[in-house]
Amino acid sequence: MLTEAAAPPRSGAARRLLDWRVRFVVLSVIWGASFLFIKVAVEALAPMQITFGRCLAGAVAIGAVLAVRRERLPRDPRTWGHLAVAAVLSNVIPFTLFGLAEQRVPSALAGICNSATPLFTVAIAVLALPDERPTRRRAAGLALGFGGVLVVLGVWNGVLGHDAVGALMALTAALCYGLGWTYVRRFVTSGGHSPFALTTVQLIAATALSAVAMPLLDPAPTHLPARVLLAVAALGALGTGAAYVLQHGLIRDAGATVASTVTYVAPVVAVIVGVTLLSEHLTWNEPVGAAVIIAGAILVGGSRRRPARPAP
Repeated sequence: MLTEAAAPPRSGAARRLLDWRVRFVVLSVIWGASFLFIKVAVEALAPMQITFGRCLAGAVAIGAVLAVRRERLPRDPRTWGHLAVAAVLSNVIPFTLFGLAEQRVPSALAGICNSATPLFTVAIAVLALPDERPTRRRAAGLALGFGGVLVVLGVWNGVLGHDAVGALMALTAALCYGLGWTYVRRFVTSGGHSPFALTTVQLIAATALSAVAMPLLDPAPTHLPARVLLAVAALGALGTGAAYVLQHGLIRDAGATVASTVTYVAPVVAVIVGVTLLSEHLTWNEPVGAAVIIAGAILVGGSRRRPARPAP
């Protein structure tokens, strides 16, 4: 009989392998379900109100992680200023646009449009960052991916339809994510601060900015069902807070390339959740276009090891 010390079946590496796979699935579900939460939230809240609630919940969640880790926020005003710009590009505008979009289109379609984020990120980075170089592979991937966007929009039917307006809003939100990521990479340096500290500052700025804009744009809600409050809390605490912690754990344990593939799985989850739980209907071109977008994103991102970026 083997003693406990001699038994080899379950090594630490095997346990970590299983662990990151479980976390990969959880993160994919959280990000994919975020579009369901937005759809529930727009039942009673205006888009900017949803933005404020999810930024506040996210700031509290990430701030709690920061407190547990006993880390300090950056004090440099320049860093705060750059992170405030990032908050506008990566939080306030795209969060609000997704809310506006889901007043018009199914949550599944919004999730499909979000799959274009890696394409926009690479396209903007090639133009804005000196260390990013265009290659034939990237050019082919971008062309393929943006062709998929046209398929999702169903351009042969015209782009002025009711659904197309909402889809364009969601695509613009994905574009904002690409702008925000590129801006942070170019102008924000850690200066000894962890990503958790920088994210906390960014969400604090996003909460403050949306709090200022919210009363100017929308009247206060008269009725707040519990499901709406829970949806907003989940968007912030899970979709931003817990997801960010899971994401960094995946990058550490499985590598940036594996972590980045969550971006491709989340839209699939969004479609499954929207169709099964909300009885949403998609036309044939929307999932087909999503597959083309994801193929293009894999092509442009496969040559470099890059961390995934947060979804909505």
